Amino acid sequence: MTVSIAVEARNAVKAFGQGEAAVRALDDVSVQIRQGEFFTLLGPSGCGKTTLLRLIAGFETPTSGQILLDGKDITADPPNRRPVNTVFQSYALFPHLTVAQNVGFGLQMQGRPRAEVADRAAKMLTLVRLDHLAQRKTSQLSGGQQQRVALARALAPQPKVLLLDEPLSALDLKLRKEMQIELKRLQHETGITFVFVTHDQEEALTMSDRIGVMSAGKILQVGSPRDIYTRPANRFVASFIGETNFLPGFYAHGQVALAGGHVPVAAGTKEGSTVTLAVRPEQVRLVAADAPGSLPATVRDLVYFGTDTHCHMALSDGSEVVARLQSSVSGEAGLEPGARVGLVFTEGAAQVLED
Repeated sequence: MTVSIAVEARNAVKAFGQGEAAVRALDDVSVQIRQGEFFTLLGPSGCGKTTLLRLIAGFETPTSGQILLDGKDITADPPNRRPVNTVFQSYALFPHLTVAQNVGFGLQMQGRPRAEVADRAAKMLTLVRLDHLAQRKTSQLSGGQQQRVALARALAPQPKVLLLDEPLSALDLKLRKEMQIELKRLQHETGITFVFVTHDQEEALTMSDRIGVMSAGKILQVGSPRDIYTRPANRFVASFIGETNFLPGFYAHGQVALAGGHVPVAAGTKEGSTVTLAVRPEQVRLVAADAPGSLPATVRDLVYFGTDTHCHMALSDGSEVVARLQSSVSGEAGLEPGARVGLVFTEGAAQVLED
């Protein structure tokens, strides 16, 4: 089946400054974003994700490379000639206008008929579940409601692509989680391609069809949330997406030798190489200290998180391992600092990362 590409960056470079002092915010980035998907650019501050978003929007021009929309080169097109809208961290609503007037403002500036503007604004407010607040001033709304108004305004002209630059960052935790679900619903109902920028891994995993993980101006890995989480391409991706145990070892004959034992891994690693074994805390199980095939460890600390308890342990060489255990009402029986335990990893969960 042929996959339609909505947005494509080809060898995009964006440098700020001149000569040796120039900084490459984007370093030869190529990525294809599919039609109708929720695509997230994820990475730490300064990794280039917002710069790439601004290239797609037309607010910045690449130093070299191309930006394509539906296969057409739009690199030189100004923002107002691109069927793309952007929702920023700051919602930039007009406090003297009503909610409906804010939503219809962009259509009004395009010279659309008054009846069309009113009808489209009403439909968008119904979509974001704010139709009952159409005549209220935006200054009278909560932060979550203001964000929905900004979304409705951006969706009103029916853009081919909606760009979202960390729009949830100003919301409190509970509201942010609610809006994650709401954004995914809006994307699904409209069918519009969403390109979402965030540094929050939970947002990316919760909402995205695919994620592009960025660092130092490059895209390191693109894949589904499950692929990114379970099969990270390198140590940076593994450490940025969720919690990971990194254990130094030595690969030989299909196993990695760790302190106190061996762990079978998938073939493909260079024989005799020094490697790092990556395994998620939820894939670490505790067994009896003398259980066959287990790695001997000593409990150092127990950290209670409500639904989970994190058990911090040390192997015989001092390497730290964290296991995420489901909390029990009576506590984790027999576990306390200094206790001796055995560790085993869920089959296939440990991944080799070459040093």
